[in-house]
Amino acid sequence: MIAEAGHYALVLALALALIQSTVPIAGARWGDHALMNVARSTALAQLLFVGASFTALTMLHVVSDFSVVNVFENSHSAKPLLYKITGVWGNHEGSMLLWVLILALFGGLVAAFGNNLPLSLRAHVLAVQGWIAGAFYLFILVTSNPFQRIASPPIEGRDLNPVLQDIGLAVHPPMLYLGYVGFSISFSFAVAALIEGRIDAAWARWVRPWTLMAWIFLTLGIAMGSYWAYYELGWGGWWFWDPVENASLMPWLAGTALLHSAVVMEKRNALKVWTILLSILTFSLSLLGTFLVRSGVLTSVHAFATDPARGVFILLILCLFIGGSLSLYAWRASTLKQGGLFAPISREGALVLNNLFLTSACATVFIGTLYPLALEVLTGDKISVGAPFFNLTFGPLFVPLLLAVPFGPLLAWKRGDLFGAAQRLTAAGVVGLVAIAVLFAWTHGGATLAPLAIGLAVFVIAGAITDLAERIGLFRVPFTSAIARARGLPRATWGTVFAHAGMGVALIGIVCETTWNSEYIGTMKPNDVATVAGYQLKLDEITQRQGPNFREMIAQFTVRDGETLQVMTPSKRNFTTRGSSTTEAALLTRGASQLYISLGDTNADGAIAVRIYHKPLVLLIWWGPVLMAFGGLLSLSDRRLRVGAPKPAKAARALQPAE
Repeated sequence: MIAEAGHYALVLALALALIQSTVPIAGARWGDHALMNVARSTALAQLLFVGASFTALTMLHVVSDFSVVNVFENSHSAKPLLYKITGVWGNHEGSMLLWVLILALFGGLVAAFGNNLPLSLRAHVLAVQGWIAGAFYLFILVTSNPFQRIASPPIEGRDLNPVLQDIGLAVHPPMLYLGYVGFSISFSFAVAALIEGRIDAAWARWVRPWTLMAWIFLTLGIAMGSYWAYYELGWGGWWFWDPVENASLMPWLAGTALLHSAVVMEKRNALKVWTILLSILTFSLSLLGTFLVRSGVLTSVHAFATDPARGVFILLILCLFIGGSLSLYAWRASTLKQGGLFAPISREGALVLNNLFLTSACATVFIGTLYPLALEVLTGDKISVGAPFFNLTFGPLFVPLLLAVPFGPLLAWKRGDLFGAAQRLTAAGVVGLVAIAVLFAWTHGGATLAPLAIGLAVFVIAGAITDLAERIGLFRVPFTSAIARARGLPRATWGTVFAHAGMGVALIGIVCETTWNSEYIGTMKPNDVATVAGYQLKLDEITQRQGPNFREMIAQFTVRDGETLQVMTPSKRNFTTRGSSTTEAALLTRGASQLYISLGDTNADGAIAVRIYHKPLVLLIWWGPVLMAFGGLLSLSDRRLRVGAPKPAKAARALQPAE
């Protein structure tokens, strides 16, 4: 009965989405407030029913009901409870149900907290959300029903993919989906603005918090996925330019550009048409990522093998929403009133430059990811576009972007003083040059440009601190007054400082890990010793143990660093039900650096293949995004964003606030 109830709830959610997508638009056209308010009630009811459907699937996994195909294919009675729950979204059908749940969640949040929106705008926004939800409900019910029964239920399940049985899976996909799907709100606001033919600074004020929320989750989701690949897959890397990794990076780049563009629109009532286009493109790239993962056109550790029918269905959804929204944009964009003018040397100009580099970087990733697929479809030839291409195209675009980052906050709106901003950044520049000189003097080996890259990162961090010091008058006013000013700064200002500094921190980690990484790759027997970066690692013993649903081989290493002794225990797990194995790397953290050990196969003579890495400052790669997300969270908590745009005057009937 649980499966049937979950399926029925999903059908009811589809019916509500169809109502939500049509009735409010008719109400807006006829000026009927009651019909427009249907959007709010249907969005909340839709969230209730899809939540019930997702809860039903979770219960089926928890109780190991193998009469349901989804549970049989992706669970096992001996699997730990945590992985029974995370297994709900560790497969195609369950992950799509999580996708629509998050979509309904964002729609419900707009319905619940969008009371300061004009009634017609809220109706149109929720109607567009209803269109998206309806399309994906149909996709799930027609091609990916998670509640399908088995006529003769088996006694035991096939278990979840072993590489997904990790705590990272409990965090990474939901975070990523909150980012992907969160941009649907920006998309819906953009389409609603095009339908109404009206956009202003208040629109930017309303859309910015939703965009920022999605950006925060996507930042954390990408970082968590990178760290999961680093420690779970056993190859010691953190980014492979895998097509599915690129599929998450593209909306992040476009979303970052959208955030900065929305600031210009809110503050200066400029870049209106461009901001609308970015809102459409960001969510379109999220949909593209969904297509790449679900269609079966890619071979990736992240991708789900699916039948062609699913790929065709998602491709139709892609064409409908991307093609439809871009066609609407081409038709209506010229009718939107243009915003104010500004000088090229200004804060607006700096943010436009930011958008230029971010969108260009996004375009290079887009081309590098899709060109091999397009070439194979058109000619049948298979080519591989890997790290060399992306490093040579993506890197040069980010260098000038990072150089410009410290200047933006120090320039005035409308017309700025570039020479004055450069003077204020003198100290930051000196700190960066000192860092370059020190690294050239103290380091040996590695890329010649590495010290320059770290100097640039230090300049970005010092530039963020300089912006803060300028705002509070540090060294110009008494220290107590500077502290008082710091306490009075808007949280969005603090958020900008942390986010920009986070970029510099991440860059330091990337450069250090890729340039001065030490490694030992070979075979070892008990009592053998390997030396890496001053550490002596002795293999003490290799033991076996039985886990809940796997057999594990554990190697114990004694690590000596001077007089300090540590024990590291990497392992390999063999999942007999699935007939596959996973590598559980061992990590020893010293500050921001890590010693990393992963195991390979065992030879006939009893020796085991071992990979040992010393990764200097590698944790900065993930501390940087966490710092950036924290900055976004500070900005999101700013009172100016929480209050939102003021309610329109009651006399303006067309702009009557939602009830």
